[in-house]
Amino acid sequence: MQFGVGYFPTHDGVRPGELAARVEERCQDALFFAEHTHIPASRESPWTGGPELPRRYYHCYDLFVALTAAAEATRRLRVGSGVCLVVERDPIVTAKAVASVDHLSGGRLEFGVGAGWNREEMRNHGTDPRTRMALLRDRVRAMQAIWTQDEASYTGEFHSFERIWSWPKPAQRPHPPILVGGDGPTVFDRVLDYGDGWFPTWSPRHLDRVPELLARADRPLDVQFIGVPADPRVLDRLRAAGVRRASAWLPSGPWSVVEATLERWERAIADLHGE
Repeated sequence: MQFGVGYFPTHDGVRPGELAARVEERCQDALFFAEHTHIPASRESPWTGGPELPRRYYHCYDLFVALTAAAEATRRLRVGSGVCLVVERDPIVTAKAVASVDHLSGGRLEFGVGAGWNREEMRNHGTDPRTRMALLRDRVRAMQAIWTQDEASYTGEFHSFERIWSWPKPAQRPHPPILVGGDGPTVFDRVLDYGDGWFPTWSPRHLDRVPELLARADRPLDVQFIGVPADPRVLDRLRAAGVRRASAWLPSGPWSVVEATLERWERAIADLHGE
């Protein structure tokens, strides 16, 4: 099983490139960045973590700027979105950004996608929360057409275009792995429809669902968890279930704060391996 970390790349914390270089030096396999373009001050949508939303949610660098910095600072580290809020992005522009980072990194991008939880945030992007899952599918399918066709055309419920040129194409073929985030009752339908894997937040309940997903699949699927606690017993359960990668969230802040959490994560991995 592989191991990675997730991070909200805030402007007042460890810079994305510096963090990526340090994580690579310490033999982690992947680094995922969170995304929020903004947070509406009304704070209508409840956050599952509690009544107060941490400031890191609205102090992040742009996702693809951060990913580019991380890719340029490393040579083997996988870099990814954890997750990209596709329902808040134009699909043609996003397809260009994904392909550009994958090309510049030599094929090291993992594209986590999701619809998000903040309904007023998506409304500010012109997205109707009631149709966000259909919009997510439509935009992913449109991007897949752009990545895989030299002269791309697509007709969908929300987006259509004919005979467009968009280069570079991704280094990974047919495109970077699409990891579908979320844990709702229909998430497996999305994974099986257009995803290459499932990328939920850690929960024992979600782990118990992995056999169902793999039994329904007609192709190999990648299962990863993010938000995994630094507990070798949890890591052992993930390994036994066939999970490919476990990633822990690092706090946003100076290196002294980040390093302490990373060291606890490394100790849990070492304990799992009996080191």
